[in-house]
Amino acid sequence: MDHRASRTGLFILGLCFVLSLLGRGLGESFTVFLLPISGSFGWDRAEVVSIYSLTALCTGLASPLVGRLFDRSGPRVVYTLGMTLLGGALLIAAYAERLWQLQLTVGLCVGLGIAFTGNVPNSILLGRWFGARLPTAMAVVYSAIGAGVLVMLPIAQLLIDRYGWREAYLILGGAMLILLVPLSLMPWRRFAAGADAHAQRPAQDADEDGWTLGSAMRHHAFWALFATFFFTAIGMYSISAQVVAYLVDAGFTPLQAATAWGFSGVVLVVGMLGVSWLDGVIGRRPSILFSYAISITGLVLLWLLQWYPNLLLLGGFVICFGSMIGSRGPLITATAMSIFRGRRVGTIYGTISIGSGLGSAFGSWCGGLLHDLTQSYNPVLGFALVSVVLGMIPFLVVPALRERQ
Repeated sequence: MDHRASRTGLFILGLCFVLSLLGRGLGESFTVFLLPISGSFGWDRAEVVSIYSLTALCTGLASPLVGRLFDRSGPRVVYTLGMTLLGGALLIAAYAERLWQLQLTVGLCVGLGIAFTGNVPNSILLGRWFGARLPTAMAVVYSAIGAGVLVMLPIAQLLIDRYGWREAYLILGGAMLILLVPLSLMPWRRFAAGADAHAQRPAQDADEDGWTLGSAMRHHAFWALFATFFFTAIGMYSISAQVVAYLVDAGFTPLQAATAWGFSGVVLVVGMLGVSWLDGVIGRRPSILFSYAISITGLVLLWLLQWYPNLLLLGGFVICFGSMIGSRGPLITATAMSIFRGRRVGTIYGTISIGSGLGSAFGSWCGGLLHDLTQSYNPVLGFALVSVVLGMIPFLVVPALRERQ
């Protein structure tokens, strides 16, 4: 890329980061709305948590739709629709009086909004600008998950403390709709064209490979990547949804537990960039397997904390487990896009991403159910460990993933 194209590419990278930060940050901010909403209506915790699970589920299920719409209509339609869904859903949620109304707005519509501003459109757009450097670019965008937690949760909490949860939703929803103006005025045709070196590649690759969703689904790599997304998300979300409660039960104060887990948003950025850096040093498969080993180490440290609650083990858990949440995402994304490259890559990658959404929703629900049935976190930890190992297996046994660098 020439200097001008490089600057445009970096601007697009920053734009994708901000859009992902806003979408994921608003989705994760529900954790601070949970208690005010529950107290306002007197609903059970499980009823309120269903809203959060529905958000994750809708984000995953909408991925093929997002990819297909991007392939057909381009980034302007996808991103503006996403911001409209986010802003409009929060504005309407402020007037909710029934659980189903919050499930429809914060669950369904915010989940769709996250999908339309998240990893699927970002990966397609950035692939046209960064080529072989896509894993590094996607690592930056994936780190918006942690940045969103660090930025949006405190903002939401401050708004709730000062104005109440309904007014907080009104303010946040209004802000998203205001941002629609500069977003819609951007030169999306130029952004969608890609850098000169990559602008024509999708059409060429489509002629060479001829990938369609049907042909991709008949390839073993498709289901291997789907399984990796699915089982890894189960392992991560079965723990993350309950980790603060676990630490409190282990003997830490609520402030210590919340602060420690909040720090995962910082180390997540380091993990994302670190694993993507390793990709260029030791190769893709070893880098991904290394990240799984670190995640498993984090689960072991978390298990030990119930008997030895000390800051050293706590810090080790946060660093190991927190830094690896999503760390494999950029490399798996780049692998999928290199195998199934072509004009329909958005639809194909979006369908693979369903696995992540299904795993996130299923993992958080199963983690809560296992704890309720056994009144212990040990079955939850065992369930998470088995799921993480299952997520790693495709990169050990599937030929296309073992050979892909």
